Amino acid sequence: MRLQNQMVSDGNILFKHRGWLPVLILIPALAVKYFSDQKFIDTSGSENEWYHYLCYAVSIFGLVIRFVTVARADKNTSGRNTSAGQVADSLNTTGIYSICRHPLYIGNFFMWLGVGMLTYHLWFIVSFVLFYIVYYERIILAEEAYLASKFQPAYDEWTEKTPAILPSFGKWKPFSNCMNLWKGLKQEKTGIMLLNIVFLLFISVETQNFNWNWEENMIWMILFGTGIAYYVIVKGIEKATKSA
Repeated sequence: MRLQNQMVSDGNILFKHRGWLPVLILIPALAVKYFSDQKFIDTSGSENEWYHYLCYAVSIFGLVIRFVTVARADKNTSGRNTSAGQVADSLNTTGIYSICRHPLYIGNFFMWLGVGMLTYHLWFIVSFVLFYIVYYERIILAEEAYLASKFQPAYDEWTEKTPAILPSFGKWKPFSNCMNLWKGLKQEKTGIMLLNIVFLLFISVETQNFNWNWEENMIWMILFGTGIAYYVIVKGIEKATKSA
């Protein structure tokens, strides 16, 4: 099998199981966080808390990219489908898709970069970036092979003028459809919940013996509770809508 075909084949497998990516990042990140004392910044005093907020802001930035992309995407595109494989009823080429071809993966990158930064280890952050590139390179190849086979010649015309990852803001074209707020809220409910759970977990591990100071860390408890409540409410509305 040609190397490119092999990479596409690997990408299809990784696409179906990409839900495991958080596990592949979280387990080593938590181990580094707990067992290693080597840190590239001072983590004492108020600077430590501000660094937590910086990490959270990076992750939220990625989540916002995902939310805007999903809420503005055409129906039956930009989904979280895994076992069903690639699904796309149309080709998104406007809005955020006019400046880069894979905005969802950019969003994922920043979401998990914020988590990786919580380890305080520069070598781990660099390792995460390299791992992410190798992991998603194959998924992108598989996705582009699928789209190319389904949407020719429009796909080739789009790829010739639109970069894959690094945005070209000068190529911006307005969104062709309206904001579907419910679609964004529904699809990103799990990501919002898990992000808040992960941050609370990391900050708990940072105390080594989980010597938790409830007063000082109340904001993370509030975010944790908000994420859980948001997920439960949206999930409940989904079920009520389906049964109606």
